[in-house]
Amino acid sequence: MERGTRKAERLLQIEALLLAHPEGLTQAELARRLGVHRSTIHRYLPDLTYRFAVYETEDGRLVIDRDQYLTNVRLTLHEAMALHLAARMMSTRTDRHNPHAASALRKLGVALERLAPLVGRHLRISADVMDDAARRHDPVYLEVLETLTRAWSEGRKVRVWHQHEETRKVFEYVFAPYFIEPYPVGQTTHVIGWREPPGAVRTFKIERIQRIEMLDERYEVPADFDPREHLADAWGIWYTDAEPVEVVLRFHPRVAHRVRETRWHWSERIEEQPDGSLIWRARIAEPREMLPWIRGWGADVEVVEPRELRRELMREAKRLMRVYGLETSGAQADEDYDDRRARELFRG
Repeated sequence: MERGTRKAERLLQIEALLLAHPEGLTQAELARRLGVHRSTIHRYLPDLTYRFAVYETEDGRLVIDRDQYLTNVRLTLHEAMALHLAARMMSTRTDRHNPHAASALRKLGVALERLAPLVGRHLRISADVMDDAARRHDPVYLEVLETLTRAWSEGRKVRVWHQHEETRKVFEYVFAPYFIEPYPVGQTTHVIGWREPPGAVRTFKIERIQRIEMLDERYEVPADFDPREHLADAWGIWYTDAEPVEVVLRFHPRVAHRVRETRWHWSERIEEQPDGSLIWRARIAEPREMLPWIRGWGADVEVVEPRELRRELMREAKRLMRVYGLETSGAQADEDYDDRRARELFRG
């Protein structure tokens, strides 16, 4: 009994060491760290292969296959509900097939059969939605996401071929992933990291990466990199080193209650107006990123500041009038009118 207990403890110690060293350790290194003979580690190899998805490399290192390694997670009912809500949002806000997400939800649903059968059932339904044949099957996207995940977990750089949004040209970079962030507005995923060139932090839209290769070169995420601070002023994923810009919006009384129900940005401030409308203010890194959200309110919102954003919406309104065959000559939407109207709104 004592020998079996000692073996189980050592297997757990080996598991912890290999997880802490993604590059792998030789049998001699493991034996030295555990204070046992190398032959002891050799005897444990069948158990390690079976229990922890360990394989041996050509240069004799034992490595955990992180793609196959299974972790044990114990959840309360309310923690499971939190994952259910996250899963529902993911299943409705992504259009590409992700078999790993579907498999994870299915496993969670099975695990919850006894504790919360209804929650478990709906998690399995969410998994089926993710596996639906109507979803876009994009093997390149899946390979890129898998490789970035592996590189991020192991601290290894990658080489990427990324298509520029405007020119559509493909550029080659060496990249060290620091953080992967979903973007619900565009139903996309972005990776933030160190790009060479230019030797600075940059963001890639994963869907625009045409090709990726794992490199042997290692990296460490800087201790002062915090994705919360990095994206603090962003509306979604766009950030800048410049000072954030104050965005001022006026919402019509008929949507005021809906605006108040949600906190849209950590910096927002709301000013109630006598006529029931709202003045909404927030400091945003790149106000243009708000355009899809602002458009969604239609004529129930008016951009007051910044002036560039206001004029962009005015130009878009004129284009819409032309699309629908409406006259624009009497609209009085020139710059003088724009400035006068903005001053009136500020005086409230």
